[in-house]
Amino acid sequence: MKAITYKITATLIPGYSKNYHVGNSLGYAYETDTHFVHFFGKSDRWYVISHGLTVTEKKDTTLNDWVVKTFAAVDIREMLFEPGSVNQLVWRPGLYFLDDTFKSFNLTSPQMRLAAQALKLLIDRLDDLFIYIEPNKDSLNTYSHKSRELLILACAEVENYWNQYLLMAGVKAANGKNYTTKDYVKLNNKLYLPEYEFTLKAYADIPPIIPFKGWDDKSPTQSLIWYDAYNKTKHDRNTYFSEAKLGHCITAVVANLVLFSTMFSPYSLFDQSDTFSSLANQHFDFRLIDCCPSSFYLPLIETTDLHEKIQLFDSHRRNKPFMTNPFHI
Repeated sequence: MKAITYKITATLIPGYSKNYHVGNSLGYAYETDTHFVHFFGKSDRWYVISHGLTVTEKKDTTLNDWVVKTFAAVDIREMLFEPGSVNQLVWRPGLYFLDDTFKSFNLTSPQMRLAAQALKLLIDRLDDLFIYIEPNKDSLNTYSHKSRELLILACAEVENYWNQYLLMAGVKAANGKNYTTKDYVKLNNKLYLPEYEFTLKAYADIPPIIPFKGWDDKSPTQSLIWYDAYNKTKHDRNTYFSEAKLGHCITAVVANLVLFSTMFSPYSLFDQSDTFSSLANQHFDFRLIDCCPSSFYLPLIETTDLHEKIQLFDSHRRNKPFMTNPFHI
């Protein structure tokens, strides 16, 4: 069962508002044995796919013809994943509810608590640095023993995430011994890492932070500037002490935010009523950039007993459990 995504240029559902696509300009659709199914979705920030704006109608034509007739769809593209399927431990828009994420990824509360505690420690240490060094364009090159300590700690935690994914995929080290950036860089596109952009809320002078932008398999260490700095200052402090810059520390901590969001979803980071989410929201904002909606996930809903006529409703209660595809490279 293939799904499609498209841009919505009009809402043409008889008896309903013609403005549903305003603010929800992306559409996603598939067909079951009996019905066509459509979801409205946002085209910015977290690219939310709205369960509460589900449209169904009994099949009487092709799926493409239906979305053109009902939503004036343009730029129709086939999606990568079948409805109701996800890739193991790779969050994408479409996984909205935390319970769905935990069940489909086979996560446990202790796993997330351990990862959250490690991330909280990094954010706390970064906040401590900000007490002594005011973050702005002029201070990003400032370095100290404390900034070096944080850079090493943050990058070690990044490596921990990378190792988990490579081991899960059964990847053998290119050098036959330990994983290096030649192995790690293979994760960049598989985890959609360049799509994650964070900003520091309280410091408007600091430009948006995209830790994995430009990561290149031709120069897998040097193209990740903050990680290259970590390698240099970790192994040769006397020569490369100045590489432990505040700017590199900020980016390395944000890299952990990216990987936490990839594994546990950004809703686990920003959208919970606990001190961890409060801390994240206090310091950071997040959005997806330059992303491809064809890589998103769609819930598969039960349609056998639905009305034949077109209707708009909240379909969450009809969601079937997600099926999980093994992660591979």
